[in-house]
Order: sequence, then C-alpha cells, then structure tokens
Amino acid sequence: MSITWVLKPEDVARIRFAFSPMWELVASLRTLQQPARQSMHLPWLKAVRPRLAGLDLSELFGLVPPSGYLADFLTPPPDTPIPDFATELDRVRSTDPELARVEAAIVRGTDRAVIARFLADPAAGVARAADALEEYWETCFAEFWPRVYALLERDVLRRSRELAQGGARQLFAGLDPAVTWTGERLLVDRPWCLMGGLHGDGLVLVPSAFYWPSVAVMSAPYQSMLVYPVQGVGTLWEQGPPPAPGALAALIGRSRAQILLALGEPATTSALAARMALTPGAVSQHLGVLRAGGLAVGMRVGKQVLYRRTLAGDMLTAGSS
Repeated sequence: MSITWVLKPEDVARIRFAFSPMWELVASLRTLQQPARQSMHLPWLKAVRPRLAGLDLSELFGLVPPSGYLADFLTPPPDTPIPDFATELDRVRSTDPELARVEAAIVRGTDRAVIARFLADPAAGVARAADALEEYWETCFAEFWPRVYALLERDVLRRSRELAQGGARQLFAGLDPAVTWTGERLLVDRPWCLMGGLHGDGLVLVPSAFYWPSVAVMSAPYQSMLVYPVQGVGTLWEQGPPPAPGALAALIGRSRAQILLALGEPATTSALAARMALTPGAVSQHLGVLRAGGLAVGMRVGKQVLYRRTLAGDMLTAGSS
C-alpha cells in the first residue's frame, strides 16, 4: 500500500524544506513509550527520565500512540523554514476544536478514557494538550534542541543542494527507500492507500531525528508534508565537538580548527556555537579570522548567513578529518 501524490510542474517548483521543533517534540513522545525502537536516543532518555515524574503526559500519550495515527493538530506543517517553538505552540493552541475532536476520535491504541475526556470538551482538551507540550518542552527538550537543530539544519542544506543540482529526481532518489518519484507521481510506502494531487500550496519536506527511521505524511486540510528520516542521526548524541588534529590545531588554533572541520557542511553561527559548545560571539570572531585568511566564506540565505569552507580551507583540512 502507498500514498500517491500527483505533482504538477508548479508543485515541483514549490517544493521547500523546513524543520519543526514541535514535530520533534511530539515524535519524542513515541521514543518515551518505545525506547527500544530508537536506541540511538538512549543518552537523551537517560538524561530526561528522572524529570518525567513531575509531568502529566497522559493526555499527550492518549493523542500520540506508540505507532499508527497521531492527532495531526499537534504537528501543524511548518509555515516558515525555521519556525520557533513558541510560534508553533501558538498554532496548536489556535486549533479549531471541531478539527481536534475529529482527529482525536481517529486515534487508536491508547487509553480510551483519556480520549473520551478530550472528546467531551475538545476546546479544553486542546488547551490542556498545549500546556502539557509547553511544560514537556521546557523540562525535557529545550536544552537539547540546539543539538537537534544543528543536525536538521545540515540535512536541509545538503538536500537543498541536491535539489538545485539534480532536480526532483536526484532529491527523491536519495531521500528514503520508502519514497519513489516517477517523474509525475510521488509514491510513499505507508500502511494505507491515498491517491490525489497536492492542493495548490506545494510540498514541504521535513527531516526528523525523533521519527527516524520512518516516513510520515500529512495532507488536506493541512499543507502537504512529507517527513523523512534525517541523515547522520547516529551522531546526534556524540559528546563534544569534532576533533581538531594536532597539526591543524597548532597552525590556526584548536577552536578554529574545529570550526573549519565542521564547515565541511555549511552552517550558521548559532549551529556552530551549539556544536562547539562556544558562545555565538566567540564563533563569530573565529569565523572572521577564517574569512580574512581565505579559508571560509559566508553566504546569505534568507535572513541567515551560512558559512562554508573555501577551496583553500578544503585543501588545508584534507587528510585531517
């Protein structure tokens, strides 16, 4: 069985990437319920498990079963490339109660008493769910988000280059084995069937670390969205920044060597700071030196500046990573 989307040329032209802190947060509820499914997240689980005693996640667990359909209103497709959690939480809070009621009624495999309470007053249920998401975020996820953000950002930049260089065919060929592009139709291997076209607002592709290794889809009444497993998830909880080889570190300094090695993939100052455990100001200073030395260059993409190595930087790091 599969989802089949027919993409017109204008749909292909409107393909965009984004990532979502809310999607990762909601997907992590499944990680809590089935730790063995995602053993790579055990470091996070060990860190947050002692904090769970003070949280009431029963309603969220009711809406997000360990597998199968979860209530879509909890994960609205991101409407900007890099939405922040507060903005996404506001969208959850503003959910039409009737839509939330319909979606909650579809959920299977969870406590029916919890679902019945939600269905009895969906407006209050939406408010409770949003409050629980906010508390869960602050207690168990916010401090880890910069690390997840950096991984998702690297994936989006890599995929965006693939789309620019090889078009939709190259992009979808490497996205996930469950996704097949025929040149007109996008087939997504899922345990139910759906056939139709997009509904005029393009397709948003969302990498995910906590939904890994599965794919997910959303469609009308939401924007069409395909969630796919992020590359490199096995490195997410590795401790510390990348190593700085002795010779390179001696030449340009340890922190600058680490940053230069990390710039094998374009990254923002904030993502580098999170990865290097440095302040954004310190990273900016090091980037200034690397740019002045012709080893790195910045390029503006929307409201952000992405940095990457130059050819000279590539040559200097050759054999060092």
